Amino acid sequence: MAGDLQGSLLDAFEDPALGPVAAVQRTDLGRGAWIDVLRRWLTGADQVYERLARDVPWQAERRQMYDRVVDVPRLLCFYGENEELPLPILDEARDLLSAHYAGELGEPFRTAGLCFYRDGRDSVAWHGDRIGRGNHEDTMVAILSVGEPRVLALRPRPGASTGPVGSTVRYPLGHGDLIVMGGSCQRTWEHAIPKASGHIGPRISIQFRPRGVR
Repeated sequence: MAGDLQGSLLDAFEDPALGPVAAVQRTDLGRGAWIDVLRRWLTGADQVYERLARDVPWQAERRQMYDRVVDVPRLLCFYGENEELPLPILDEARDLLSAHYAGELGEPFRTAGLCFYRDGRDSVAWHGDRIGRGNHEDTMVAILSVGEPRVLALRPRPGASTGPVGSTVRYPLGHGDLIVMGGSCQRTWEHAIPKASGHIGPRISIQFRPRGVR
């Protein structure tokens, strides 16, 4: 299942390890929304990518789209509460994030959703994680990316004021990068992984969420 990964020289000889979450850099998006970004939080990320690509029981899904059923343009796997994660480093990541954000979030991260973007044709459309509590409460979604960088784009929801950062913002994420979307971000902003042209290597994202947020 492993795709054609262009490995990072920084990761070639490093065992997987996580840095301090306190090094995150926060950007205020306005209207109570914010994002934290930490580049290469996970070292040895290419090894993690290879293990996940090979060992996770990836699923291809189909969904109703208007009057037809279409393939979901990425592979998926979801780990619910109390399910064993595929690698111990992911348990460690979830625990570190829970400890760091305990004061703001008030609860731990409990689930992990994995998405496998095999090439530039795989994508996810504009959306917010508003199924469940995220539709009416402030919450957080923390995303760890391994594999080749792909752009995560964010924009204000239609009709919302743009806030201090303007309109659409884009973050290329891969090779162990972390992004955390917090506050009102899921309600007042949307995010997407757009399709990309040219030779685009594979990327896996691991999304940690608290209970009742999808």
